This record gives sequence, C-alpha cells and structure tokens, in this order.
Amino acid sequence: MALVPEEIQRYKRHLLLHDIGGQGQAKLKDARVLVVGAGGLGSPVLLYLAAAGVGTLGIIDDDHVSLDNLQRQIVHVTAGVGRPKVDSARDTLAALNPHVAVETFETRLDASNAADIISRFDIVADGSDNFTTRFLVSDACYFARRTLVHAAVGPFDGYLTTLKPFASGADGKPLPSYRCLFPEAPPAGVVANCSEVGVLGSVVGVIGTLQATEVIKEITDFGASLAGRLLMYDAKDTRFETVRVGWDPDNPLTGEHPSIFDLSAYADPRLAVPAGTE
Repeated sequence: MALVPEEIQRYKRHLLLHDIGGQGQAKLKDARVLVVGAGGLGSPVLLYLAAAGVGTLGIIDDDHVSLDNLQRQIVHVTAGVGRPKVDSARDTLAALNPHVAVETFETRLDASNAADIISRFDIVADGSDNFTTRFLVSDACYFARRTLVHAAVGPFDGYLTTLKPFASGADGKPLPSYRCLFPEAPPAGVVANCSEVGVLGSVVGVIGTLQATEVIKEITDFGASLAGRLLMYDAKDTRFETVRVGWDPDNPLTGEHPSIFDLSAYADPRLAVPAGTE
C-alpha cells in the first residue's frame, strides 16, 4: 500500500532508517495489530504503534477509565474518567495519527470470541493482568498461527517475550509457547496484581515501549526476534537480563503428547474474565 505525501513527511525519520525505509513503512501501513488491554502496557503499545503508522489497531477491553488508572495508563486523560477505555484510547489515537484505523471491542475476551477476534489480526500484543487471559490469548494465537508479543509487570520489574510456537527454531524444535514458560497458573493469591501491591507507572511504560518495539520488528522483519528468549527488567537495580527459553516437550499445548486441541476449556463461565490491564 503506497504512502500518501503527508505520510511520507510524517514518517520520514523511519524512511531514513536502512532497516525500515519505504518497504518497511509500507508493511507497517498494511499491518493489523490487536492489543489486548488498553491499560498500563497497552497505552504505550497503542501510542507508539499508532505513531509508527501501523495501519489498523484493534483494542479489546471491557473496562472504564478510572482516576487511579491515569498514573500509568497514558493513553487516557482526566476528562475521560468514566468512559469505556476502548473509546478513550480510540479518540487519543485518532488525534495522534488520523491515518491509523482503530477497531474496538468493548467486551470480555472468552472462549466464544477469542478465536474469531484474534484471527482478524496479523499479530497480537498482550497487556492483560491475569493468568486466565494470558493462557487464553496464548492458546488462541497458537491455533490461529499468530505471533504473540507478551509482556507483564510487577511493582518495579517486568518481562517480555515473543511467542511463535507454531514455528521451529534453528535446531528444528518448536519455538516455546507461553505454557513452556508457565506450565500452569499459580494458585490464587500467590501473585498479587498492581491494585493490591502498587506499580511504578514509568516501569510499565518501559516494558510497554519495548513491547511496541518488538511488534514493529516482527512486522518489518529487522533485527533479532525475541522468540526463544525472555527479556527481564529490574528498575531498582537498573538491570536488563535476557535468558534463553526452550521448548518443553511435556507442555500440554505443543508438547510431544498434547492434550489441548481447542479453547473449550475456557468455556467455563468462571473463566470468562475481563481483558484486564496492568
């Protein structure tokens, strides 16, 4: 898809980059990216992808903007308190870049809609804040063969990885899935969310910005993918670490003896959780 003159002016710093240039910018314009959650992680992801010229951004979130969101959820403003997050985010992105189309889903992500919604997009960025949604998004991306850029944060730390378990690595083995990192969700109450323990807003911004960068890399195909690696950030010690993550042959989704073949396990209404945002 050709760039119009105003887009050439808007994206000229990208066009100067050898690794992006006109071809990469055209790929960004053609891309469709779904962002799960318009909260702390979703905010910088949405802002930077819109600024970068991703042609279509999907936003799924059933929550409304609250005042205590604004310390970290920078896609929203004070006047938007009480509005659906998808509407608030859509208006911010439209003001930032009118060349980007925004598709909103003010709904819960569950077994009835995950496969359909995710299949409409080329790549997914997950900014959810609960393990049920993370497993659902990961499993649905695997069945739809969609690349997933996953991130999560703690009070002063965060981590990030890219998941392409439908593809193989250089060793011929499948690339790891989310279930290779987390075979199962921890017991309830073991991992507290930010509403219980707090979170430094700028830390969420660091991880969300890195997440947006990895999405752009996957679209334009420059640099080394994070698939098979986990990037961890510790704000207190100002430290980044990257560790290798391998395929787990015992995992129930992509292992040697899989037991998960669809999303039916999520049909239990007790697992129909909000899209959830940090």
